[in-house]
Amino acid sequence: MLKSFKTPLIPYVFVNYSSFFCLIIILFIDNANAQKYSESFKETTDSLISKAPQTYHDLDVILKPIQRDTSLMRYFANASTKENYPEGKSYALNQLGISYRDYALYGKAVKLHQMALEAAEVRNNTEFQIYSLTMLSTVYRQTEAIPSALDCAQKVIDLAQSLEQPNEDIKRNLNLSLSSIGHIYRTLGQYDLAIASFKKAIALEAKLDNFLGLAMNYMGIAECLEAQSKLEESLENYEKSKVFNEKVGSKRINIKSNLGIAHIYVHQGKNNEALQIFESILELSKDLGDMRIVSAIYINIGWAQMQNNQFEESQQNLNKGLEIAKKYNLLSEMEEVYSFLADLWEYKDDFKKSKEFFTEAALVEEIISNDRNKRYLADLISRSEAEKKNSEIEVLAKENEIINLKLRRNQNTLLIGTLLFALFTLMIYILYRQDQLKSDKKVLTLEQSMLRSQMNPHFLFNSLNSIKLYIINNEKKNAVHYLNKFSKLVRKILEASSIKEIPLAEELETVELYMTIENIRFSNEIQFKIIIDEDIDPHIVKIPSLILQPFLENALWHGLSSKDGDKSILLYIGKGKNGYIDISITDNGVGREVAEKLKESKVLKRKSVGINITKERLANFSKDYKNTFEMEIVDLYDKQEAACGTKVILHIPII
Repeated sequence: MLKSFKTPLIPYVFVNYSSFFCLIIILFIDNANAQKYSESFKETTDSLISKAPQTYHDLDVILKPIQRDTSLMRYFANASTKENYPEGKSYALNQLGISYRDYALYGKAVKLHQMALEAAEVRNNTEFQIYSLTMLSTVYRQTEAIPSALDCAQKVIDLAQSLEQPNEDIKRNLNLSLSSIGHIYRTLGQYDLAIASFKKAIALEAKLDNFLGLAMNYMGIAECLEAQSKLEESLENYEKSKVFNEKVGSKRINIKSNLGIAHIYVHQGKNNEALQIFESILELSKDLGDMRIVSAIYINIGWAQMQNNQFEESQQNLNKGLEIAKKYNLLSEMEEVYSFLADLWEYKDDFKKSKEFFTEAALVEEIISNDRNKRYLADLISRSEAEKKNSEIEVLAKENEIINLKLRRNQNTLLIGTLLFALFTLMIYILYRQDQLKSDKKVLTLEQSMLRSQMNPHFLFNSLNSIKLYIINNEKKNAVHYLNKFSKLVRKILEASSIKEIPLAEELETVELYMTIENIRFSNEIQFKIIIDEDIDPHIVKIPSLILQPFLENALWHGLSSKDGDKSILLYIGKGKNGYIDISITDNGVGREVAEKLKESKVLKRKSVGINITKERLANFSKDYKNTFEMEIVDLYDKQEAACGTKVILHIPII
């Protein structure tokens, strides 16, 4: 390995093959740049360190021409460390971090910016702290580490607002943080909030005559408007971005603005115009070295070609985009290209491959957004099932036509009788098939209704709201803990929704996760306990999937939410009579009668659809077994005949 100096401040750590490739490029550049190192730069370094300027501007005026020279920046960082000049060290490390970020080496970039922040904190230099936090927020946002990005951006705003007279560089970083928050809102799908944040940044950038900042924020607004399907307004803002960028000549903004314009053209059906733009910026993006943009361009070229029914060319470019996305671990691009490949194979009527690629997209999207995964999965399954049913109907229709053709050729009584018998048999078969299809449709409807009741927007919104509150209150451990619980619960619900029966142990794990999430809103005051008889092995016993949560939800929101004092739910599993497993859910709530009165008095009444869906599911399950699934609800009273809770008992035949 070639090194510019004997004791480099930043060691090289190879994490994966993509990082190895980019680090080799950086090392090659370092080696070439090392040839340019001369006594003049050493004199410049010694002069700067001796004067020890305390502002970013004073350093940047001297070092800006060579700030992308990684070998010289590394030398300056080492020299500043040796001479105890934290501001110089912080400046150099941040410039190195930007260089690594441009090569999509985000892990290295984060470490460098964190070291730069620590150096700034040594001397409590607010300006360099703000700059380091701004750079960290940018990297975190690009890697979709939303909480960290938001936390760094908010710290920048707090530090900047604590200063009575911030200088121009601090104002620029404040504007960058507002822009970063806008991008975070855009990532979360809150486009109106994002646009508002971008507009605030634009107003401040205009006062500073910062054309680069104006170009970036107009591009952010354009991306939000495009996501809202306001294509004409989006195009206007992309054009504004290009106009301001002409004054500064940023290759990155030029490429991204043209990429956005071409993307809109595809939406508008102008595929050929879009392809011309994509191809014109492809080589420019390679020269830029940002592999995220290169991957996105290949993916969009494949998308546009797919719209033109150029399926082979589309597949080649999508695969190129996927290869780059995998190499650099670009999750959003991986999810997007998998989705396009799924569409491509669907156009080719290969539903097996289509489903395989969709599964890959769903796995990646689970990390980014479970919500979009659920919508797309439901849509794909629905289309697949509809195609299968239409195919079956077409087969039956063709068989019927063949029978009719044969019957017309024969006029004698025997053939007429055969015709009548065949028609009668066909009618019975069609009725049977219709009944079977109705039954299948009912089961599918119930499963979808069950999934909606498990993952209703009210529950998702409140759960994410609770986790957001932890983030706002800077309770990072609680936020991460409950976010992990929430993601695990969503994954288990989605997995269980496609399975008819699951082991009792898995169902219990799911309801424990559900109760943990719901208990956040009850300030963890609900005592939830599961008791299983010793002679029952929950890993062997199977029950219908997702059958217990509606009863727990009912106990929470109708039994315990209106109760003061001690609140508890007991889930007991024991052996019943005649080969049954009895599962009882007992709460010490206000009872059904009081709950119903409270419900009538409320303006907004919470609909309890989960119990009815569960009853219908149990009734459908009973058709396939000798013994039936039974359910009973028992009102509990104390010695004074006052309601003291409710017990729901499920009698489950051993499957």
